[in-house]
Amino acid sequence: MKMNSNVIRTSLCVIAIALSAGSFYTVTAHQPSTSEVANAAGVPGGQVDLTYAAEKALPAVVHIKFVQNSKVTTVDVQSDPFGDFFDPFGFFGNPNGGNRQRQVQTPKREGAGSGVIISSDGYIVTNNHVVEGADELTVTLNDNREFSARIIGLDKNTDLALIKVNGKDLPTLPIGDSEKLKVGEWVIAVGNPFNLNSTVTAGIVSAKARSLYANGVESFIQTDAAINAGNSGGALVNTQGELVGINAMLYSQTGSYSGYGFAIPTTIMNKVVNDLKEYGTVQRAVLAIQGQDVHNYIDAQKAKGNEVDLGTNDGVYIAKVEEGGAGEEAGLQEGDVITNIDNRKVTKMAELQEFLASKRPGDKVKVTYLRKKAKHEKTVTLKNAQGNTSVVKNADLDVLGATFKEVTDTQKKDLNINYGLEVMKVSDGAFKEAGIAKGFIIQRANEQAVKSVEDLEKVVKDASTSKEPVVYIQGLYPTGKKKYFAVTLSE
Repeated sequence: MKMNSNVIRTSLCVIAIALSAGSFYTVTAHQPSTSEVANAAGVPGGQVDLTYAAEKALPAVVHIKFVQNSKVTTVDVQSDPFGDFFDPFGFFGNPNGGNRQRQVQTPKREGAGSGVIISSDGYIVTNNHVVEGADELTVTLNDNREFSARIIGLDKNTDLALIKVNGKDLPTLPIGDSEKLKVGEWVIAVGNPFNLNSTVTAGIVSAKARSLYANGVESFIQTDAAINAGNSGGALVNTQGELVGINAMLYSQTGSYSGYGFAIPTTIMNKVVNDLKEYGTVQRAVLAIQGQDVHNYIDAQKAKGNEVDLGTNDGVYIAKVEEGGAGEEAGLQEGDVITNIDNRKVTKMAELQEFLASKRPGDKVKVTYLRKKAKHEKTVTLKNAQGNTSVVKNADLDVLGATFKEVTDTQKKDLNINYGLEVMKVSDGAFKEAGIAKGFIIQRANEQAVKSVEDLEKVVKDASTSKEPVVYIQGLYPTGKKKYFAVTLSE
């Protein structure tokens, strides 16, 4: 379950640097000496020198080429009741007007992005928006070696993805602790903006725990190191040559860099990568509350002419406690203000999200909160979005207990349909429990058109990790009778 924040959003446009290029580099050479670290960090008496960090980062940052092949797809169109006598554009469907479908050829799409090698056997971290939907992924190293890559797992909520190439002894970039970053500290951004390979820009950490309200879970590192289209998935590196963030977004009114970029901290990245490796999907722990930064809540109330005294100007104001969630079980209520979690001060929602992103369902945490300005503490057992502590896995079609094939042209003509999947066989599984029989033709699942087995598989995978693991099936039998089923996905 996502934690939503009702906040006043800035008028600046948040631009995701989609399909950008980046390379990650390994820090496996000598450890920097005390004098090198002092120099790099810009301590009093030392000159800022970022060459060490650049040398260590460049070999591990890669360029990712994205290809999505051309496909034939069916789109809904509004028919013209006066233009049905002659239709040279290949429309088909209801001859009496209303919505119809048209087959169109989608263009081939290509793009570029960046990634960071985090293990010598070929695991690479990048952004979800860099690789999602790709039919082909080509990874080019700093030394111009090329590899085909496959997707291990995607996480839209954090905009992170894990891909892999078949390689060995690849250069890697050591992972640092983004929690130790300080505002004002020097960092470099490494990537491939505008396909300019192996580009390094420098700046400082401008802020931490920024919310842009672009992802479900976010606590961005803000930097003034230049980030442009092509940097997405690239490395944010500290002066010790350690990966501290994955570059993801920029603030812009034009689409180009205008002073601030944003990176996903390694505190979030580490947990996502480990879960994608082990489970194929992220085991997300949630408090099951909705809320916002206290100072935003106070400002909103003042704008309405209301005076508010919560006993603090920092923390997370709870606007709603979800039924059946960890927060309700622990006794949290609307109007409470979370100020600490596991004895760590919480000043805003992004900090709370960053902390929870490192936890798994079943973990226990101590929540400190104010209720009517009185301090309280509770130990909370975190749950997943489905309200339990079980491991959540991406279900495949086996859970349905059925086999499928695309409908034939004859079936399309006889039933006046344009697409669908016929159920060829039903054995033990979710379909049998829901009452779906052999011969039924699936046309929609969870409001998504089902034109191929891959379409149905995607819906099942998405539903299996959602708050309500149910697939709502719409379709018809060979007689033309339409039917609707709710299919519950069990483990």
